[in-house]
Amino acid sequence: MLVLLAFIIAFHITSAALLFIATIDNAWWVGDEFFADVWRICTNNTNCTVINDSFQEYSTLQAVQATMILSTILCCIAFFIFVLQLFRLKQGERFVLTSIIQLMACLCVMIAASIYTDRCEDIHEKNMQFYYMTEGGSYGYSYILAWVAFACTFVSGMMYLILRKRK
Repeated sequence: MLVLLAFIIAFHITSAALLFIATIDNAWWVGDEFFADVWRICTNNTNCTVINDSFQEYSTLQAVQATMILSTILCCIAFFIFVLQLFRLKQGERFVLTSIIQLMACLCVMIAASIYTDRCEDIHEKNMQFYYMTEGGSYGYSYILAWVAFACTFVSGMMYLILRKRK
Protein backbone atom coordinates (compact mmCIF):
# COMPACT_ATOMS: atom_id res chain seq x y z
CA MET A 1 0.00 0.00 0.00
CA LEU A 2 2.85 2.39 0.77
CA VAL A 3 4.34 1.82 -2.67
CA LEU A 4 1.02 2.66 -4.32
CA LEU A 5 0.64 5.74 -2.16
CA ALA A 6 4.19 6.88 -2.98
CA PHE A 7 3.52 6.36 -6.70
CA ILE A 8 0.29 8.39 -6.57
CA ILE A 9 1.97 11.23 -4.68
CA ALA A 10 4.93 11.25 -7.09
CA PHE A 11 2.57 11.22 -10.08
CA HIS A 12 0.58 14.14 -8.68
CA ILE A 13 3.72 16.17 -7.94
CA THR A 14 4.96 15.44 -11.46
CA SER A 15 1.66 16.68 -12.88
CA ALA A 16 1.93 19.88 -10.85
CA ALA A 17 5.54 20.41 -11.97
CA LEU A 18 4.54 19.96 -15.62
CA LEU A 19 1.77 22.51 -15.19
CA PHE A 20 4.14 25.01 -13.57
CA ILE A 21 6.71 24.61 -16.36
CA ALA A 22 4.12 24.81 -19.14
CA THR A 23 2.56 27.92 -17.62
CA ILE A 24 5.74 29.83 -16.82
CA ASP A 25 8.30 28.86 -19.45
CA ASN A 26 8.59 30.85 -22.67
CA ALA A 27 8.36 28.14 -25.33
CA TRP A 28 4.83 27.69 -26.64
CA TRP A 29 5.85 28.77 -30.17
CA VAL A 30 9.52 28.52 -31.16
CA GLY A 31 11.78 29.01 -34.16
CA ASP A 32 15.40 29.64 -35.03
CA GLU A 33 15.55 33.25 -33.86
CA PHE A 34 12.56 33.60 -31.57
CA PHE A 35 10.44 32.01 -28.88
CA ALA A 36 7.00 33.03 -27.66
CA ASP A 37 4.46 32.00 -25.11
CA VAL A 38 1.27 33.43 -23.68
CA TRP A 39 3.21 36.03 -21.65
CA ARG A 40 5.85 37.48 -23.98
CA ILE A 41 7.63 37.23 -27.32
CA CYS A 42 11.44 37.20 -27.54
CA THR A 43 13.59 37.62 -30.64
CA ASN A 44 17.36 37.15 -30.79
CA ASN A 45 17.26 35.94 -27.15
CA THR A 46 17.50 39.54 -25.92
CA ASN A 47 14.65 41.60 -27.37
CA CYS A 48 11.52 40.61 -25.43
CA THR A 49 8.07 42.16 -25.74
CA VAL A 50 5.50 41.59 -23.03
CA ILE A 51 2.08 40.70 -24.38
CA ASN A 52 -0.40 43.36 -23.29
CA ASP A 53 -3.71 44.87 -24.38
CA SER A 54 -2.14 46.39 -27.52
CA PHE A 55 -2.19 42.89 -29.08
CA GLN A 56 -5.06 41.98 -31.40
CA GLU A 57 -6.20 38.63 -29.93
CA TYR A 58 -5.22 39.65 -26.39
CA SER A 59 -8.45 38.32 -24.89
CA THR A 60 -7.67 34.91 -26.38
CA LEU A 61 -4.23 34.90 -24.78
CA GLN A 62 -5.76 36.05 -21.50
CA ALA A 63 -8.10 33.06 -21.61
CA VAL A 64 -5.12 30.74 -22.10
CA GLN A 65 -3.22 32.47 -19.28
CA ALA A 66 -6.18 32.29 -16.91
CA THR A 67 -7.01 28.66 -17.53
CA MET A 68 -3.36 27.56 -17.23
CA ILE A 69 -3.01 29.42 -13.94
CA LEU A 70 -6.31 27.99 -12.73
CA SER A 71 -5.27 24.46 -13.65
CA THR A 72 -2.01 24.86 -11.72
CA ILE A 73 -3.81 26.21 -8.66
CA LEU A 74 -6.44 23.47 -8.78
CA CYS A 75 -3.75 20.79 -9.06
CA CYS A 76 -2.01 22.16 -5.96
CA ILE A 77 -5.30 22.39 -4.06
CA ALA A 78 -6.12 18.81 -5.03
CA PHE A 79 -2.80 17.66 -3.60
CA PHE A 80 -3.42 19.42 -0.27
CA ILE A 81 -6.95 18.03 -0.08
CA PHE A 82 -5.58 14.55 -0.81
CA VAL A 83 -3.16 14.86 2.09
CA LEU A 84 -5.97 16.05 4.36
CA GLN A 85 -8.27 13.27 3.21
CA LEU A 86 -5.51 10.75 3.74
CA PHE A 87 -5.68 11.44 7.46
CA ARG A 88 -9.39 12.29 7.79
CA LEU A 89 -11.24 9.73 5.65
CA LYS A 90 -12.56 6.53 7.15
CA GLN A 91 -11.23 3.23 5.90
CA GLY A 92 -12.90 2.11 2.66
CA GLU A 93 -13.99 5.58 1.48
CA ARG A 94 -12.90 7.07 -1.84
CA PHE A 95 -11.00 10.27 -2.53
CA VAL A 96 -13.88 11.76 -4.52
CA LEU A 97 -13.26 15.43 -3.66
CA THR A 98 -9.61 15.16 -4.65
CA SER A 99 -10.61 13.45 -7.87
CA ILE A 100 -13.15 16.13 -8.77
CA ILE A 101 -10.68 18.96 -8.21
CA GLN A 102 -7.94 17.14 -10.15
CA LEU A 103 -10.33 16.50 -13.05
CA MET A 104 -11.25 20.20 -13.01
CA ALA A 105 -7.52 20.99 -13.34
CA CYS A 106 -7.43 18.53 -16.23
CA LEU A 107 -10.34 20.31 -17.89
CA CYS A 108 -8.70 23.72 -17.46
CA VAL A 109 -5.40 22.69 -19.02
CA MET A 110 -7.28 21.04 -21.88
CA ILE A 111 -9.23 24.24 -22.50
CA ALA A 112 -6.04 26.35 -22.46
CA ALA A 113 -4.13 24.11 -24.85
CA SER A 114 -7.17 23.75 -27.12
CA ILE A 115 -7.70 27.50 -27.32
CA TYR A 116 -4.03 28.05 -28.15
CA THR A 117 -4.12 25.29 -30.77
CA ASP A 118 -7.21 26.71 -32.43
CA ARG A 119 -6.33 30.41 -32.32
CA CYS A 120 -2.55 30.27 -32.84
CA GLU A 121 -2.65 31.22 -36.53
CA ASP A 122 -5.03 34.12 -35.91
CA ILE A 123 -2.85 35.43 -33.09
CA HIS A 124 0.22 35.40 -35.32
CA GLU A 125 -1.48 36.83 -38.42
CA LYS A 126 -3.15 39.72 -36.60
CA ASN A 127 0.04 40.71 -34.75
CA MET A 128 2.64 40.55 -37.50
CA GLN A 129 4.52 43.53 -36.03
CA PHE A 130 5.36 41.29 -33.06
CA TYR A 131 5.32 37.87 -34.73
CA TYR A 132 7.17 38.83 -37.94
CA MET A 133 9.67 35.98 -37.57
CA THR A 134 7.18 33.29 -36.55
CA GLU A 135 6.30 31.98 -40.01
CA GLY A 136 8.88 29.20 -39.76
CA GLY A 137 8.02 28.36 -36.19
CA SER A 138 6.44 25.37 -34.57
CA TYR A 139 4.91 24.41 -31.27
CA GLY A 140 7.48 24.39 -28.47
CA TYR A 141 8.08 22.13 -25.54
CA SER A 142 5.92 24.15 -23.13
CA TYR A 143 2.95 23.60 -25.40
CA ILE A 144 3.74 19.89 -25.55
CA LEU A 145 4.17 19.80 -21.76
CA ALA A 146 0.71 21.36 -21.42
CA TRP A 147 -0.79 18.43 -23.34
CA VAL A 148 1.29 15.94 -21.35
CA ALA A 149 0.09 17.64 -18.14
CA PHE A 150 -3.47 17.21 -19.42
CA ALA A 151 -2.93 13.46 -19.73
CA CYS A 152 -1.20 13.25 -16.35
CA THR A 153 -3.90 15.18 -14.50
CA PHE A 154 -6.58 13.08 -16.15
CA VAL A 155 -4.90 9.82 -15.13
CA SER A 156 -4.27 11.20 -11.65
CA GLY A 157 -7.90 12.26 -11.28
CA MET A 158 -9.09 8.82 -12.35
CA MET A 159 -6.68 7.14 -9.92
CA TYR A 160 -8.12 9.18 -7.05
CA LEU A 161 -11.64 8.24 -8.14
CA ILE A 162 -10.79 4.53 -8.05
CA LEU A 163 -8.55 4.65 -4.96
CA ARG A 164 -9.99 3.58 -1.63
CA LYS A 165 -8.42 4.32 1.72
CA ARG A 166 -6.87 1.23 3.22
CA LYS A 167 -4.88 0.52 6.36
